[in-house]
Amino acid sequence: MLGDSGERERGGPTASNMTDPGDLYHRYERERARADDLADRDEFRGALVNSLQEGFFVADNHGCVVEINDAFAEITGYGQEGLPYPMPHPWVIDEAAADERKTALLRDGRDTAEIRIRHRDGRLRWVAVSINAVPDHHSRRGLYVGTIRDVTGPRAAAERDRAVARLATAVSVAKNVDEVLAITLAQCRIPLDARRLMAIMWPKTEGEQPTVRVAGEPAVAGWEDLDEDWRRTFEDARRWIPLTVTPVGGAPSVGTTRGFVAVLSAARDVVLCLEHRAPRVVSAEDRRLIGALVGHLSLAMQHVRQFESARETSLTLQRSLLAPTDLPPGSAVRYEPAVHPLEIGGDFYDVLPVGEHRIGLVVGDCVGRGLSAAAVMGQLRASTRALLLTGAQPSTVLEHLDSVAEFIPDAFCTTVFVAIIDTETETVQYSSAGHVPPVLVSEAAPPQLLDAASSVPLAVKHPQPRQQATHPLAPDSTLMLYTDGLVERRGRPIDAQIERVAAVVADTAELPIEEVADAVLARMAPEAGYDDDVAIVLYRSTRAALVIDDTATAPKLTEVRHRLAAWLAANGVSDASAADLILVVNEACSNSVEHGYRGREPGRMRVEAEMHDAAVHVRVTDFGSWKAPAADPGTRGRGLVLMRAVSDHVDLDGTPAGTTVAMTFQLPEIRL
Repeated sequence: MLGDSGERERGGPTASNMTDPGDLYHRYERERARADDLADRDEFRGALVNSLQEGFFVADNHGCVVEINDAFAEITGYGQEGLPYPMPHPWVIDEAAADERKTALLRDGRDTAEIRIRHRDGRLRWVAVSINAVPDHHSRRGLYVGTIRDVTGPRAAAERDRAVARLATAVSVAKNVDEVLAITLAQCRIPLDARRLMAIMWPKTEGEQPTVRVAGEPAVAGWEDLDEDWRRTFEDARRWIPLTVTPVGGAPSVGTTRGFVAVLSAARDVVLCLEHRAPRVVSAEDRRLIGALVGHLSLAMQHVRQFESARETSLTLQRSLLAPTDLPPGSAVRYEPAVHPLEIGGDFYDVLPVGEHRIGLVVGDCVGRGLSAAAVMGQLRASTRALLLTGAQPSTVLEHLDSVAEFIPDAFCTTVFVAIIDTETETVQYSSAGHVPPVLVSEAAPPQLLDAASSVPLAVKHPQPRQQATHPLAPDSTLMLYTDGLVERRGRPIDAQIERVAAVVADTAELPIEEVADAVLARMAPEAGYDDDVAIVLYRSTRAALVIDDTATAPKLTEVRHRLAAWLAANGVSDASAADLILVVNEACSNSVEHGYRGREPGRMRVEAEMHDAAVHVRVTDFGSWKAPAADPGTRGRGLVLMRAVSDHVDLDGTPAGTTVAMTFQLPEIRL
């Protein structure tokens, strides 16, 4: 017993503490079965995840995607072979927004959003993303699981409906083709990744090149500036079925396209092209969107082309009522109609040569505004021009206009100012029929008003004949005729406004005449814009011309050079420009001396120089004849070459009765 007792105390083997080999075997089988079950469950979970229609992914706490399923690869185009995908993820478009979502995810542990991604093939897709943090298991700390679902279809359908609605509304008020293209490009820039929209319009006349209108970049000036591929495509498109959208260009091997082309009219004379920012794969939704847009564009293009045609006809008729734009040197005009989009109103003007050294200036203001006033204006302006061309004096013109106005409905009380400038005597004759007085600005005196010959408006009975006055025009003085829309303001005395406009003309007298016109309109404009028609006529008298008429002898050349140099200096020509100009004028005079009267008694040579249009114009005339230049002049006979090299323009007119050399020198330092 003891012995037994002692044996047991020493820990020897007994029946109670020995492991049965059968138990060990059963425990091994249970553990092996459990391991097999875990492997099966992992494989089952993997198969289950990959069978999901939604994309599934796992990311670490740095945003790096470490696991994805097959649906994720299909939605994004990025498969398991590219794992891991660190931030910024290759499918992300807006990296800044992705960083913001990551910050929110780390803070809140979850995030849900609809975002736009770029598929690996370049297509833009919308996905719904949901991300959650994994609970803090010891082996899963800092992991996030998420799903993505492709919502491009419903999202694109909703966007398509919105884009079509916006486009239909916007193009319905477009006034020209350029507006239609710009509006359409704005709607297509994001959903279709568009960078340029082109409309090619063929004229009705065969053989003429089509017109190209472009919105976006790169711009195109005309048909010849288009790539040859595009020209060929547009020519081919004229054989397509109208309103059929066709993808073109790109790389067929990878299924990309450069853009869409469609014929917009049944006559096949308008082809539209939408060009992508880069060749890309297009989806069925892209085609549906551009197809819906093309339908509205076809109607819009028909509308604006009809509008443009009608508007061009209207503008042509309107402009025919105004004076020609080909004005005498030193003149500038401006016209601001009060009623838009009309380009004319009740005010009128005219500037025209009415004889040698005589220029007629007219401004008038009919009662009212808009089309009815424009109809009266057109008749009065045509009558005034016809009367001036007869050589009538200003007062006589107004007397006859009184009779004309009596036969024109609504011409009663029209105000008119008529002036005739004599450039030879440097005077202006004028007469006013109730019109606001013109402003005359010169260096010799402060601003003056031509108000010495004023009487009542047209068709108003007057017992005395129309008055007429004459005023001298100093060289380089500025005369401005205008209508009362420029100066009349509610609550302001008109005399103060006239003083103000006189001050503006005086302040800008050193500027070129066109800039003076712009400055007057800008500085006198009310904050809300002009509410009455405004017409402005500006005339700047030319600086005194230089005329030298003397014997064509060598000693006279020195005198010509000195007098020309003094005249140029007095008119602000720089020393460098004057030296070049004197050189070529001296060469022309030398030719007159040497060749004009060879073998005879010296005759006359005449040098005339004047300034206008920021240029010096010189004419050298003799009354002999030049000898024909030798075939090989050697070191001589280089005069004409020198003249053409230094002058901006040379015109040689030689006859048996004499020779005239006319030269023009553009000089930037001259300010007219």
